[in-house]
Amino acid sequence: MPTPESPVVPLSPWGQAPPRAGDRVFRGLAQGSGVLIVALIVAIGGFLLLGAIPALKRDRENFLGYGGAWVTTDTSAMHFGILNLLQVTVLVSLAALLVAMPVALGVALFITQYAPRPLAGPLAYAIDLLAAVPSIVYGVWGLHVLAPQLRPFTTWLNHTMGWCFLFAGDTTAATRGGTVFTGGLVLAAMILPLTTAVTREVFAQTPTDQVEAALALGATRWEVVTTTVLPFGRSGYVSGAMLGLGRALGEMMALLVILRGTHAAFGWSLFDGGSTLATKIAGAASDLDNPYRAGAYIAAGLVLFVLTFVIDALARGALAGVTRRGRDR
Repeated sequence: MPTPESPVVPLSPWGQAPPRAGDRVFRGLAQGSGVLIVALIVAIGGFLLLGAIPALKRDRENFLGYGGAWVTTDTSAMHFGILNLLQVTVLVSLAALLVAMPVALGVALFITQYAPRPLAGPLAYAIDLLAAVPSIVYGVWGLHVLAPQLRPFTTWLNHTMGWCFLFAGDTTAATRGGTVFTGGLVLAAMILPLTTAVTREVFAQTPTDQVEAALALGATRWEVVTTTVLPFGRSGYVSGAMLGLGRALGEMMALLVILRGTHAAFGWSLFDGGSTLATKIAGAASDLDNPYRAGAYIAAGLVLFVLTFVIDALARGALAGVTRRGRDR
């Protein structure tokens, strides 16, 4: 028992002896890596903000609400806005996420819980290989193969569900370069490997004793999945979905091939065309020499940067809530 006069010295995680040189070097490298990542993010955000200021000072329209054509050639009065770009970006990303999440969940459950071991390994490798396909290949496939095959279905969907704003509009937009509907399906195929891989790895870490206990109590395979595997892996499933959403928000080449930037006003229909924030920036390579014109597109990049951070923050909050509720149970 320490006397009142003697200070209480906290125990070092390294024991009473000072850490060895190798431990100090490793700790310094780890801390430096963390600081480097934060510094890179701050540097990217600062570059986008400084690059956007010249164009924002000369913008004579509502930066968010203006939906007309961009006028970036006159440096004294620039007209540009990102509302349509933001809407198309959000809708096509959400459409991809809604399609990819159920498929990723089913594939991950099949590989980890149902598939025989000789089949599970090759199937997992085959799905992972989808991530190696270049984006432009996905775009060309979506425009020239998938879109024509989907045209009868989209026509039927438009005639049957046209009363809903999501399925209203002109389905012939595919002949002008593609629709949000086609782009969402292609993006779903692109984010499926990432979402499936994360979900699969988390499901595979389900404690064996919990699974065996459920089976010993007479639970069926489906009851084991619903009572043990899914509660354990829910946080990983949400994390994989959010990683996929981040990939979808910033995808450029595939959507540039499919949508090809029609300038019609976006009406929140899956059969509309348009441009996302990423495709708008990618299609402006010839305008990036002028600092004022480039600033308009850098401003769009700043919005995409902020949007990604907001989505990630919301996902982190949702993930923390799911984890907390799982612990309370």
